[in-house]
Order: sequence, then C-alpha cells, then structure tokens
Amino acid sequence: MTDRAPFASWLNDTNDVISVFLSAGQIPGLINLGGGLPSPDVWPVEEIAEISGRVVREYPTETMTYSPVPGLPYLRDVLAKRYSTDNVPLTRDNVLVTTGGTQALSLIGQVLLNPGQKIAAQSPTYLGALDAWRPRTPEYQPMILEAADFDPVQDMTGAQFAYTVPNFSNPSGRLVGLEQRKELLAAAQKTGAWLIEDDPYGKLYYDSDPLPTLLELSGDGTPYSGPVIYVGTVSKELAPGLRIGWIIAAPEMIEALATAKQGSDMFSSGVCQMTAAKAYEEGVADNALPRVLALYRARRDALCAALEKHLSDHLTWEKPCGGMFVWAKVKDPAIQTEQLMRRCLDYGVCISPSSVFDPEGKDQSGIRINFTLNTPEKLSEGAKRLADTIRSFD
Repeated sequence: MTDRAPFASWLNDTNDVISVFLSAGQIPGLINLGGGLPSPDVWPVEEIAEISGRVVREYPTETMTYSPVPGLPYLRDVLAKRYSTDNVPLTRDNVLVTTGGTQALSLIGQVLLNPGQKIAAQSPTYLGALDAWRPRTPEYQPMILEAADFDPVQDMTGAQFAYTVPNFSNPSGRLVGLEQRKELLAAAQKTGAWLIEDDPYGKLYYDSDPLPTLLELSGDGTPYSGPVIYVGTVSKELAPGLRIGWIIAAPEMIEALATAKQGSDMFSSGVCQMTAAKAYEEGVADNALPRVLALYRARRDALCAALEKHLSDHLTWEKPCGGMFVWAKVKDPAIQTEQLMRRCLDYGVCISPSSVFDPEGKDQSGIRINFTLNTPEKLSEGAKRLADTIRSFD
C-alpha cells in the first residue's frame, strides 16, 4: 500500500507542553494557575441570555443567515463609535469582525507574512500569537522593552510587523509606559513596519487611569490610515464563549484581512455579533466593569500575598498594576520550569512555563501565574502547592 502524503512540515515545530497544561483541567482537585481564564463570576449571564434571545426574534435576517465577510454593519458601526476619538475618527471601513482575537492574529499573519519573514515581537510573547503564526514559519526578533539598550528602530527594521501587548502583556503583566508607546509608534513610522496592538486587557487597570492606546496616539484627526493594527475582543469584557473579536486598522488593511477571512470561516456568527453589539449599546460591559475590577484587584492582592508568604525564598516577581497575570522568575537556576510544570501536576497545581512564550522554546527560567480565575483561598493553596513542588527539587 502506498504511503499517504505527509503532514505539513510546520507541525514538527511544536511541543507537547501546551497540550499538557491545557488538558490538566481534567485532573480532580487540581488548582489551575496556568490558564489565562476570566472568572465565571463576572459573566453577565442574565443580560446576555436576554439579549441573545431578543436579537434572534427582532433581527432574524441579520442573525440567522450568512453575514457579510467583514462583519455585520451594525456591530462595525458600534465598534467604530466606541473607539473613535477626536484624534482617531473611525467608520465601519476601519473595522473587521473576527471569530475571537486568535482569528484576528491568524488573519494578520496570512496577509503580512511570507514564509521566513521577520516579526519583531515583545518578549516574552503571547503563546496564542506564536501558535497563530507558526504555519507561516516566521523569524523572530525579540523586543525586550524593559532592557536599558532597547532600540525599537533597530529591532523593527526589516520586520513585516511588530507585535505588542502594551496593556499588561500576556505573559509578563507588563504595562508599557506612555513615552515608550510613542517610541514604538515613531519606530513604526520610520521603518515602515506595521504595529500590532493586541489589547484584551485594556480595561483591566486596577491602580490608575488607563493610558492612551497606540491607536489613539497614532491618529491625526483625519480618517484613520495609520500604521497601528488594533486587536480587540469581548472575551474579557463580556464572555469568551461569544467568540467575537475585531481588528481596527486602515481601510486597505481591513480589505486585505477580509479577503483572508473569506477563505477562513467566511463570516462570524450573526447571533453572537448582534448580541455583542446590543450588549455594548446597552451598557452591559461598562456596567459590569466596576465589579470586574474589584474582584480581580482583590484576587491579584491575594495571590501576591500568598507568593510572599510561601514563595519569597524561591521566586522573584513584581506586583502587576492590571491584567490577569503575575510573571515570576525561579531563583534556583538548576530548576527548569518545563520540568517544574510537569511535577506541579503531581502536587495538584498547574502553572505555565516560560518556554511556551519563547519562539525558540529555550527560556526555562520563568512561570506565568493567573490570578483571575480562582478565589483567594484557592490562590493561597495553589501557592503553597507550588512551594511544596519547588522544595521537592532539593
């Protein structure tokens, strides 16, 4: 019998770490500190249930049939209005609706990357972005924004685009300051690279007012045609199960992305699009935000207190001022964090190792710890289990 044709070669450039910690949720009694999950306690269940039923009855032709590839005009208009400022006037021509934020990243790769081309990526880098672009087999130039010698022009020269998460980066939780945001924009203008602003955590400021986005800073008061490609999602503001995201960019970029989306899934769910549109119009997300911030702020504080109590001899970390994660470094260089992750599962706790946020998979020094999913009691117990795991290496 003739051998079947082989799988694509990019599949060989993966490892089992992600599948291990994603499947760890099936372990009874496990405390999951490894995922990037919002708390079900903040989902506006009753509001979404009421709106979704209403939009099917009132808008059957928008919700029950094929939708336009770029998204329902109704939702695109809602998003254009929500993100417009005097400096950045937007229309629906600046908006593409996607099936979640991950599809947005995948589409960007499809329209901007030929095999082997360069991405300048904020380091460490969101693993979902690395996975989305893996089939394009890009080369990566790490951008270490906190480094004293960081030069955005040098890093972005020759890159198709620069990838950033300025608001509380996944995985590091880092907030990019205003001056550095301006430097990134200036570098994009000088080098010709597109500038991706992935912003799922932009509302999750716990200790200060939000900084202006790269999108806001890049406008000049005329119809938007700047270098920023802004990626947003309902996942942290409403609920991840709606699977609605969006891209805001120059009209020519939106047209290119719509062509790629047509060959991907053709259109995003009309029911979910109209539900998201009405939820934003009726203030569901804005009304829920104070409760979200209060809950997550308390859980961040609880995790940091537990780390101080149980792990100060073993880890170093900084308290994030927003987002969903604490990024910690293991003090003992002999402990490889992939190995630590696997042993943690035996102790009933899950963490994310730094290797999955490194395009080369080599960084074994850090861990990402999520604080939004679990109660303060579980966060404390999870930190204790992590400490017990680390001590088992002695």
